[in-house]
Amino acid sequence: MNPKVDAYIARSERWPQEMTRLRDVLLGCGLTEELKWGKPCYAHGGANIAIIQEMKDFLALMFFKGALMEDPEGILEEQGPNSRSALRIRFTSPADVERLAGTLPDYVAEAIRVEEAGLEVGPAPDLALAEELQQRLDGDPDLAAAFEALTPGRQREYNLHISEAKQSSTRAARVEKHVDRIREGKGLRDR
Repeated sequence: MNPKVDAYIARSERWPQEMTRLRDVLLGCGLTEELKWGKPCYAHGGANIAIIQEMKDFLALMFFKGALMEDPEGILEEQGPNSRSALRIRFTSPADVERLAGTLPDYVAEAIRVEEAGLEVGPAPDLALAEELQQRLDGDPDLAAAFEALTPGRQREYNLHISEAKQSSTRAARVEKHVDRIREGKGLRDR
């Protein structure tokens, strides 16, 4: 048991019982625990297998390569429409955790199998940029070069943010708002 995870669970106001029980199950599967990205993370042979995520309305056990796992119980779900590899299991009560406590070791074993087999989620499809972003990049080679220099995740994040706007004028305004950040090599949420 990692003392940093002890402290994390002790600070939890919403999900301490659920996390304590999940932790027991995960450690019982032979996983090691660390605090990564500020959350309890469980690994096997140095590879991240799962992470516990506290949400407002539920607690999640997210498997990093969940999209590659078998899901015989149908309990894995996507995190959102834009997630590609990670899938999670939701818990809303200690009873939820207890109900799945016997099933979770099979899912952990499957996640370990996926990791040990070296399976990887395929590359993301080519990014179809919002029209307003594409036009702005086409008209400014320096900005286009700066955008191309961003990591694929940062490019995707900008594109999603811009594309979410319903009106073209709003999408164009969002592009302009972030031009300087793109030129600086910063992502949408970078400081």
